[in-house]
Amino acid sequence: MNQLLSGKNAEKTHLPGGQARILVAPLDWGLGHATRCIPIIRELISQGADVWLAGEGAQQHLLTEEFPQLPFLSLPGYRIHYSKTAGGLIWKMISQWPKLRSAIQKEQEWLKTMVKEHQFDAVISDNRYGLYHAGIPCAFITHQLHIKSPAGKWSERILQKRNYKYIRRFTVCWVPDQEGEINLSGELSHPLKKPPIPVKYIGPLSRFTKKNIPVQKKHMLVILSGPEPQRSMFENIIALQISHYEGTATVVRGLPGSKNLIPSTNMIRFYNHLSSEDLNDEMEQAEYVISRSGYSTVMDAMILEKKCIFIPTPGQTEQEYLGNYLMNNKIALSVNQKMFSLENSLMDAANFNYRIPHLKGSLLQQAIIELLLVPGKQPTS
Repeated sequence: MNQLLSGKNAEKTHLPGGQARILVAPLDWGLGHATRCIPIIRELISQGADVWLAGEGAQQHLLTEEFPQLPFLSLPGYRIHYSKTAGGLIWKMISQWPKLRSAIQKEQEWLKTMVKEHQFDAVISDNRYGLYHAGIPCAFITHQLHIKSPAGKWSERILQKRNYKYIRRFTVCWVPDQEGEINLSGELSHPLKKPPIPVKYIGPLSRFTKKNIPVQKKHMLVILSGPEPQRSMFENIIALQISHYEGTATVVRGLPGSKNLIPSTNMIRFYNHLSSEDLNDEMEQAEYVISRSGYSTVMDAMILEKKCIFIPTPGQTEQEYLGNYLMNNKIALSVNQKMFSLENSLMDAANFNYRIPHLKGSLLQQAIIELLLVPGKQPTS
């Protein structure tokens, strides 16, 4: 476990005993990028690393709650705005490309300053394209090597080329999925053409562990997450329908930094946010989990082998693809938001032939060790 403190790495690190100082920074598009960094941070701590975090807003609230002892640096997010309609989302994203490119350039300059000031030995960036550095190893985490587009294959090729242009500047690309036919993300993480840097499939990343808590019949967990305004729009749909549910339910609104418990009933409990441990327990005891098909939630649910009903965010091609992929492989039920009926979805789930895959062990520990034994690379343009 303490391989970070010895060998080649000890010779090149600046801290007493060779302790590596590592920066971890997730993207600010929803909470999923931050939650899947939690197992990475835990592993780094267990290996004796000096871990620093960076971000802002909801991601900062979540990570500082989980790791109050760790230093946190202020790093502005990309702050992308989403459309109220599925059809308008792609054009909304295109119109914000100059803003996105500027944010990437700014975080690149920010990192150069922070490395000089804090002497980081490595960076782990969850989908933040600007956090690469010529002098130290930098890992880029993504499950989207193939970016889906509603405009068709020609646009997907353009998006992949642009995606790889940024990814190739990093030392290594970590993919949080299994390699091979049995996986959770399909074409998103397993494209025919991969980036021109080492690509390591480190296994699904989840902050949860299986505790074998008994399942409560007719109890469901509803997780509301993702960017606005779609998060609130789906919350309104749930709020109207769940009052008629005959069982019990826990609804987590995905709003860290707010008061946790809000007005509830004996049968239906509402929370703005739950800690990882509490949400772990809630998910394990639920008969069904209802949520967006965000990849981090997918990984959490599959680690616990839960029966899920996914409702992809309208217009988010990644979530729509994941929903269809998981349903076609009998891993989870997927329902279009426009067609969503809580009563009908629960009936469909009861008749759905779930075939949840057995997931292999994580390769995260070895990936971290290998990262820190690699000298910094000169990024390519």
